[in-house]
Amino acid sequence: MRSSRPRFTVLVALMLSSACIGFVGCSRIPGRPGSEPEVARPEEVLAFPTLYKENCAACHGENGRTGAAISLANPVYLAVAGEETLQRAIAKGVPGTMMPPFAKSSGGMLTDRQVTALAQGILQQWGKSNLLAGQNPPPYLATLPRNVERGQQAFTTSCARCHGATGEGSSGKTRLGSIVDASYLALISDQDLRSITIAGRPDEGMPDWRSDAAQPLTDQQITDVIAWLASKRTANPGQPYFTHP
Repeated sequence: MRSSRPRFTVLVALMLSSACIGFVGCSRIPGRPGSEPEVARPEEVLAFPTLYKENCAACHGENGRTGAAISLANPVYLAVAGEETLQRAIAKGVPGTMMPPFAKSSGGMLTDRQVTALAQGILQQWGKSNLLAGQNPPPYLATLPRNVERGQQAFTTSCARCHGATGEGSSGKTRLGSIVDASYLALISDQDLRSITIAGRPDEGMPDWRSDAAQPLTDQQITDVIAWLASKRTANPGQPYFTHP
């Protein structure tokens, strides 16, 4: 009588092989999650490099500078503005400018945690702690009454050497363009003008409010200079459309 044991062993081996093939085949079904880490949901992303690249770099520059909007890689600007101002601007946008609100509570796409991560990341990336310790910088926001005539005088004393007597630029080594050009003034807010006057433009060689005058500019002088610049705005800036006779 023949033993059935060899046949039984072969049958078990075939069953095990079929099970392994089935298991491997099922693990390769299209659309089935693999063993690699899952992609985080958009609202769960808190990494500053990712948040900045996706929400800020297009306007403020890949490295916080040379963008169309104000440079964020300016430690003086960050020290004067502070975290609260940055969070408010990110969350609610800046009225009168192209800066939109990013917080969900204001119609944007970012959570409150993401707004905080962005503001704190900007300060950590480009800020310098205690940079203005012991000094008295002008406040970020203007609160004093404005005077256009005094502003022109302050501009002549502190700014004309680089920007020209009337703000229309200079042709020397600096070759600065006009800061009273109607199109330029239409594209920049009073707050941005104030921020640049206080914090300077280190990427363009422009000093801050302390650096390049016999006396640092005061809050009142900065307020008045911005009033004078704002007075140069026109109702319809830019080149007029051609009209047929």
